[in-house]
Amino acid sequence: MRDYQRKCRMRIAVALGAATMLFSMGGIARAEDLVNTGYFGDVAIKGYDPVAYFTENKAVEGSAKYSHRWLGATWHFASAEHRDLFMREPSKYAPQYGGYCADGVSFGTVTTNIDPKAWRIIDGKLYISYDPGAADGFEKNPNKVVDSQKHWSEVQQTLVTEKLHTNWQASAE
Repeated sequence: MRDYQRKCRMRIAVALGAATMLFSMGGIARAEDLVNTGYFGDVAIKGYDPVAYFTENKAVEGSAKYSHRWLGATWHFASAEHRDLFMREPSKYAPQYGGYCADGVSFGTVTTNIDPKAWRIIDGKLYISYDPGAADGFEKNPNKVVDSQKHWSEVQQTLVTEKLHTNWQASAE
């Protein structure tokens, strides 16, 4: 009985926390909660340079020497020029869906593990996937882009709820 009551209190606290956070943000998840930095650390897209996908048409590892903080994450770049381009127009170069797997988002799921070499630029926007096959499928099926846009708001809610739950558990310990 005691365990049941504790679990109920925990669920209520998580729900209230999520409701409070969503209410205070007008029902929209904060952008800094939605950048994929993997399971550890705070580096976006595993340290790859988001500008290079557009300027060099390939995945290029960035360097901490050329980094910039944006949306609560550290972004690495291959050069100061790329960093400066990103700083002027970050939304032009940043991957869609905060760098979470675009193919996963098209199914309404969160896939944190990505392969920065599995990417596509479609209609001027960068999409990253968990493997090359998913990136190919995403590019070849135009409905995937439409589906991912349709599911993104529910994926955002999942990400915010998971972050709240994780933060609440950490503070309760």
